Amino acid sequence: MSILSSNHPVENQVANSISRFLSDFQVIRLFRACGCVKTKGISVEFLFAYILGNAFRSSSFYMQQRMQELRGCFSKNTYYRFLANPHVNWLHFTTRLAVRIIEQFLKPLTSENRRECFVIDDSLYERAGYKRTELAARVFDHVSMRYKKGFRLLTLGWTDGASFLPVNSVLLSSTKDENILGKRCSFDHRTLSHKRQEMACEKATTVMIHLLKEALDAGASARYVLFDYNGPLVKTTF
Repeated sequence: MSILSSNHPVENQVANSISRFLSDFQVIRLFRACGCVKTKGISVEFLFAYILGNAFRSSSFYMQQRMQELRGCFSKNTYYRFLANPHVNWLHFTTRLAVRIIEQFLKPLTSENRRECFVIDDSLYERAGYKRTELAARVFDHVSMRYKKGFRLLTLGWTDGASFLPVNSVLLSSTKDENILGKRCSFDHRTLSHKRQEMACEKATTVMIHLLKEALDAGASARYVLFDYNGPLVKTTF
């Protein structure tokens, strides 16, 4: 499945592992259910397998093009259009894929005596070109105790005490308009793009509840929710 010119055995091993992963968890069928459909050109499976493989390669897509390491199977427009496709519900996709991995792979290895937990945490996601990045904002970094430019990445994960798996995540901007530095695009209120934009400007506690409900609706389960929170206690039922 590799599209690189190199015949290195590690490259082939990674490609075979990705192919088995896509087949075992029916990832392409899940893609279609979340709105990702290609009517012509290169297949979704081929393109997504290449993107996953990039995490194990020594150079990025841009450098591979510069060094002419690609075989020319697709253009850079195809690559970036796939990642920026407004019709793909990535929140649904990552959540449902994580649930499949938990139920089919991790749960059989987990003792019934272990306590399964959801873990929620946020981390700084800095952006250098923040003026051209949609909704980039001044966000407070709790590590350096300073305001920085970018986003807060709020992530929901699942753990059984031995394994940890990210379930879903959301980039948070700011709830205050004066802190938003990047451009703000206008979208139809019925679209996924508008919903993502609205969620990015909500409070972290509100988005946290949304991520938990998304995971529970997809079939994930846990006895506890772990997170660090310095504000007033909030009582919530699901």
